[in-house]
Amino acid sequence: MGAEEALEFVDNLVFLTTGKHLDKTERIILRHLWEDEKRTYQDIANSSSYTEAHLKAVGAELWHLLSKVLGEKVSKSTFQGVVQAFRTTQESQKISNIPNLAGNEAKPQDLDSNFVGRDRQIADLHTLVSRGAKVILIQGEGGVGKTTLARKYFKTQKFNFLLELWMATEIQNITPVESVVEEWLRRDFNEEPGRDFGINLERLRRKLREQTSKIGVFIDNLETALDKNGKFLEYRRPYVQLLRVLADVDVHSVTLVTSRERLCESSVEVNLYPLGGLDDEAWRQFFSRRHINCDSIILSEMCRAYGGNAKAMQILRGAILTDFSGDIYAYWHENCTDLLIERELKDLVASQFTRLQENDLEAYRLLCRLGCYRYQDITSLPIEGVLCLLWDVPEPKRRGVIKALQDLSLIEAKKGQYWLHPVIRDEAISRLRLVSEEWELVNRKVADFWTQLVETVRNINDALTALEAYYHYVEISDFEQAGDVILQGRGKQWSIGLPLGCSFYQLGLLQKNFSVIKRLIEQIKSPERLIKLYNILGYTYQIIGCIREAIECYDKSGEILDELDEKPTKISKISILFNAGLCKLELWEIEAAEYCFNSVCSLAEKNTNLDDYMTYAQCCLALIKSCAGSRKDAFELAENAFSTMSSSSRVTLWGIGHSLVNLSLTYKNLGNLKKSFELCQRAIFHAEENNFTQIKAKARSCLAVLYREQGEFTTALFYHLEAIEILDKIGAKSDLAEAYYQRGLTYQGMGEVVRSRENFGQAIALFNEMQAPRQVEKIEAAMEYFET
Repeated sequence: MGAEEALEFVDNLVFLTTGKHLDKTERIILRHLWEDEKRTYQDIANSSSYTEAHLKAVGAELWHLLSKVLGEKVSKSTFQGVVQAFRTTQESQKISNIPNLAGNEAKPQDLDSNFVGRDRQIADLHTLVSRGAKVILIQGEGGVGKTTLARKYFKTQKFNFLLELWMATEIQNITPVESVVEEWLRRDFNEEPGRDFGINLERLRRKLREQTSKIGVFIDNLETALDKNGKFLEYRRPYVQLLRVLADVDVHSVTLVTSRERLCESSVEVNLYPLGGLDDEAWRQFFSRRHINCDSIILSEMCRAYGGNAKAMQILRGAILTDFSGDIYAYWHENCTDLLIERELKDLVASQFTRLQENDLEAYRLLCRLGCYRYQDITSLPIEGVLCLLWDVPEPKRRGVIKALQDLSLIEAKKGQYWLHPVIRDEAISRLRLVSEEWELVNRKVADFWTQLVETVRNINDALTALEAYYHYVEISDFEQAGDVILQGRGKQWSIGLPLGCSFYQLGLLQKNFSVIKRLIEQIKSPERLIKLYNILGYTYQIIGCIREAIECYDKSGEILDELDEKPTKISKISILFNAGLCKLELWEIEAAEYCFNSVCSLAEKNTNLDDYMTYAQCCLALIKSCAGSRKDAFELAENAFSTMSSSSRVTLWGIGHSLVNLSLTYKNLGNLKKSFELCQRAIFHAEENNFTQIKAKARSCLAVLYREQGEFTTALFYHLEAIEILDKIGAKSDLAEAYYQRGLTYQGMGEVVRSRENFGQAIALFNEMQAPRQVEKIEAAMEYFET
């Protein structure tokens, strides 16, 4: 098995288990190790754009994942052998199991029995693509098999990886396209998104043009975002811009869109592919695989009654097997009259719900309750997510209730994950909403399940999973609890853990923070919650350089705090002061910043549980003092801060990263380049280890400054460029302006006047956008060097 074949095999296994494909970095590691298992991470780093530390971190998670997928301990040195053994075992099992696959115990997916009769459609799609089609809309009624066809096409055509977007089935839950593009860039292209949507779209276009591998884009259930005229809803118009990028003739991607309705956007070139039902032969093939006697006349009548609908075919098979012991004659004799009156799938689904309600009330209740889940950012559930909805069923009976729904094809299941077909979910949620008490109770049960599922946020998937609880509280207008989802601490940080909102900005999910907090801010009544939410929102603004907006959030938070008779905690006050100080520092309003940080230190001195804020503030004060030439004060503050940072259990990983950069710059100003280099390298390693992109860029800019101090201008310019590229990508305006300023100083030291002025000009333009006149004055003072 060659490297590419092995990658494809492993990627399929991972996808079947997790629903996600290997990302770019994971594929690089596996390809290199398959070609030579003795290669080190440093060897791979030398031939790629990644550092050894980053590859080690990705590798550790990858071996853990593959151990679960392959059912055996996997490491860097055993990976190739375990995969080859797994492949051999799988192939031998396939051969030995062939005679029994059609038995009643066989799972439908073992034979891919849910996909029949679509060879011509696969060929049609291939023809459209070969003629230059970039975006194809597969349009047809619910349950006709649009999603199954699209997935089968991508699989048979051996696409290297797939970008996916599952549209919500309810308008209010549609994910903003800005967040979708951000996630694709970060997860699938290892590209940090910026703040501006237009810039992110251009980056996506560039990536799709640059790629030589086959990229599939799958957008499912688009109809939710369309109005009655087939145009995007007004507040979802940005999706048009995404489709225009995907329709670009120069991109190396194929986009399949499924929808019950046609898309009528004249500015987007979309190839329409209407999908009809399956024919009699496909139905006969499908039913015969479960040993249901397929009388040609009866089966033709059934197929005609439901227009060959694929989902109807599955539901009918489940009903015949479960309720009529596989007797198709008995089933049709009892049901043909009623079912033939209403031929659409929704009527069949409704009839199955009603029949289930009459025959198995526990299974019916579970099915309706499952409609509560969104199946969007997190598209499937573990078994625990289903079991939590059976609180009123004795525990020994619960799995039997789930099995009953599987037998009737009313719930989808694969590799321990469960979900509802969109048509089934529509009926389930509509029935659930009819009983207001049940609707609220189920949403609370589900919110509690999501909350308990994530104890620590380690990555983006953990963060999005934890956020699911937020949407369920919003559904029942419990905005206070929705706010608590964002504020609840997870992990071992402090005694309460790190709030989810903080995890979002650390992971780069800035748009997610903006969307969920802004939706709540006018609804929350609790002053304590508002204070914390404004703080998180302010810091998110601060990260992208919107300093004035950040200050407004901190001011609002402070006003609410001042109005309270009983102050909730000193943490709220100290947090507001510290964040306001950071804003003033970024505006280079030094006196105001120093006042804020001194106030933070005064509060922290009175409470040992605030030693983390003492550390942060002292690092900032040390930097300020070192810039002002107060060497003794700067040195004492830096030493104290470093000591506390090393011993405190409350200092966050995020805080450590920023503090290391500030201390490195402080020791540089104090002339201790050796220690400055040491701290800067630690900051870079720390940022890469924790995937803190912004801190990594700031540390690289700092490293450039240190090399400039030593007169190593070529090396300095290399790190300046790296820092600027990263900061430009993520839209961190303030840090980007500072990076341009520092590169201007480097060119100034080299005597390159024109390039120095260009960089100073770019820094001034950004600081002017931020309304930071003191920063502009600082740069203009540096430019006076040219006049001397």
